[in-house]
Amino acid sequence: MDSSFQWPDNKRAAISLSFDDARLSQCDKGFALLASFGVKATFYVSFGALDKRLDQWKLAIEQGHEIGNHTVTHPCTANFPWGRSNALEEYTLERMEKELTGANERIQSLLGVTPATFAYPCGQKFVGRGEQTRSYIPLVAKHFKVGRGFRDEVPNDPTYCDPAQALGIDVDNRSFDDLLPLINQTIERGGWLILAGHEIGDAGPQTTLRDTLARLCEFCAEEKSGLWLDTVDRVGSHVIASRNI
Repeated sequence: MDSSFQWPDNKRAAISLSFDDARLSQCDKGFALLASFGVKATFYVSFGALDKRLDQWKLAIEQGHEIGNHTVTHPCTANFPWGRSNALEEYTLERMEKELTGANERIQSLLGVTPATFAYPCGQKFVGRGEQTRSYIPLVAKHFKVGRGFRDEVPNDPTYCDPAQALGIDVDNRSFDDLLPLINQTIERGGWLILAGHEIGDAGPQTTLRDTLARLCEFCAEEKSGLWLDTVDRVGSHVIASRNI
């Protein structure tokens, strides 16, 4: 990392916790756990689930959590059988832009906030197929400070990363001990680790384990860790401001 880059308050590195789809377990099990550590996270919401718990999501905003954009209909590749009725291969850039702006408008209407950051559904960043394939990263750059990927491999280098395609690493079903080498790598490199999960609980598919989450929050709270644990928007805003981009 460029030695001229500085994290705030003499921190050595940054971590952001993010969760997708407004899963009900995020309300039922996640909010209280995060509150017990005073931790703020980013939630990339989907509307079917969001509508069921609007009062809880409004309270989450009051408590300092970030609400992010995850499109209106969560389009992914048709290689997922469940995705074939809403496949990215059939999208155009114009249609995708309506997904982005439409989700922003609906979140503003329901929750009174306009998202500053975005998470790519399924981590996929294209529309179309073959010679007609196009990246929609420029659209994300146009409308958001940060676009978070999924199932990437390394922490972001704050001096080099493209905020419109920031790397996001899957945290579901991983123990804290599994994550610790990656966390230590983030500290050593002065990086920004964005973790991406779904359900919050003790077991099950696509589940960020509560024990992992608790131990991570405890670790970051230790002064010697040198870690800044905050939302994608707040950390991303610091990265962008520090680089004047």
